[in-house]
Amino acid sequence: MEIRILLADDHKIIRDGLRAMIDKQDGMKVIADAENGRLAVELTRELVPNVVVMDVSMPDLNGVEAARQICASNPNTKVIALSMYSDRRFVMEMLKAGASGYLLKDCAFEELIQAIKAVSDNHTYLSPGIADIVVEDVVLQADHTSATVFDILTAREREVLQLLTEGKTTKQIAAQCHVSVKTIETHRQHIMDKLGIHSVAELTKYAIREGLTSLDN
Repeated sequence: MEIRILLADDHKIIRDGLRAMIDKQDGMKVIADAENGRLAVELTRELVPNVVVMDVSMPDLNGVEAARQICASNPNTKVIALSMYSDRRFVMEMLKAGASGYLLKDCAFEELIQAIKAVSDNHTYLSPGIADIVVEDVVLQADHTSATVFDILTAREREVLQLLTEGKTTKQIAAQCHVSVKTIETHRQHIMDKLGIHSVAELTKYAIREGLTSLDN
């Protein structure tokens, strides 16, 4: 059976390059691509791919939140994180979100193909260096772990925080989230109260540090 794949990355050259190489593989086809996490979620719901290859850091909706929504609404779709980040926080949050694989962008293309086949067969695939991080996390679990944004804020609050720090207005965020401006203002106040941060500049620094957004988005 052909493996149907969706690519999600905010860099077109990466999407185009991966599509060209994957489509040459027997039994694999890229059916769509997305430049941000929100579009990846929408296309997954519409097209139901077998595998989503997803960057962790994307505008509008980051890879962790997108993976969480995809895995919740499309449990048969497998998510593979393809990221430049090997930071333990990113790895563990992607896996907690439901991702079945995590590879670094400097991996060989053959490894990505191996990962796609593995998750399609209901296995987990981690790059060797990433596997070491997961083992270390199990060993050190909870002992020295401070609360992250994923522990402190709700999924909706994280979504609002990302959009806010990417320069969206309250009205734009309300329209994108299909809620009222007052609701977004309430979320914004809750975010600031929970984090003890009361300026957009400091919120932006926090969002970048926690991996919700990045400087190049």
